[in-house]
Amino acid sequence: MSNLSIKDVPEAWAEALRQRAARNHRSLQGELMAILERAVADAADAGGPGLLASGAARPLPGSATRQAWKPVEQVAAELRARFPQGVAVGPSSIDLIRQDRDAR
Repeated sequence: MSNLSIKDVPEAWAEALRQRAARNHRSLQGELMAILERAVADAADAGGPGLLASGAARPLPGSATRQAWKPVEQVAAELRARFPQGVAVGPSSIDLIRQDRDAR
């Protein structure tokens, strides 16, 4: 795997990238990999460099886009669609904690 280095990055850009990484719950390295991965995929869509012989984008090791963050509302909607009848209600967590405490 290759290493890249970018020198003389303006401080404002570096800070903007750090903030973007924090918003996306990534390290700065992970955010930069995600940006590069998107650029390679866009180049593949346009028929540019970074392609395999088949024309598909070359997958990057440790792909940063595999881990997607979803809003709570989206996860809830997906679960409601997957389990329209709901799930069987189990014992209350309060009751379980009390049982465990009383067993001591």
